[in-house]
Amino acid sequence: MENKNSRIVKLIQTGILAALCFVSFTFLSIKIPVGGDAVSLHIGNAFCVLAALLLGGWYGGLAGAIGMTISDLLDPTYAIGAPKTFVLKLCIGLITGLIAHKYAKIDESNDKKYVAKWTIIASIGGLAFNVVFDPIVGYFYKQYILGQPQQVAAILAKFSVFATFINAVISIILVNIIYNAIKPILTKSGLLLPVGKNKLMNQ
Repeated sequence: MENKNSRIVKLIQTGILAALCFVSFTFLSIKIPVGGDAVSLHIGNAFCVLAALLLGGWYGGLAGAIGMTISDLLDPTYAIGAPKTFVLKLCIGLITGLIAHKYAKIDESNDKKYVAKWTIIASIGGLAFNVVFDPIVGYFYKQYILGQPQQVAAILAKFSVFATFINAVISIILVNIIYNAIKPILTKSGLLLPVGKNKLMNQ
């Protein structure tokens, strides 16, 4: 029963963080048109990483993937790229969770400096993946799946490198401020379950 209740709590929290990903990408972004397509400056990835730090890789990745994929689907400019978004945001969460919880085990430490250091490293790991693979995956997805001309796909990839890098830098700063501020409060109030308690999805 306890395990079932814990999973329900995690799913509710995942839904809340997915909503934050959706809102931040849909309403708090700057869209830059590029030849009939667009790239965005946004903080949606910050909440995907935050979710992974708070809930673990799988739940965090799903929060980002679901929230930002729904945002894509509701925007005609981005709708065709929704499958790519789902996969990339899931990977951001998984990588962040792998570093923070499987390797560094930040949930088990009371050392604030240690936790702060590894939240930064985990954030960098997840978002560095996105900086590298978002343009690469986007290039091949647009050219070979969507059939865009190679020149157009290449231009979009170059703009994507710039946008994802700016997004990553802002997100790393933002997520670490938020995480280190709210984690003790959530833990003390009993609203945040240790990631290690979930045997199935505890990355």
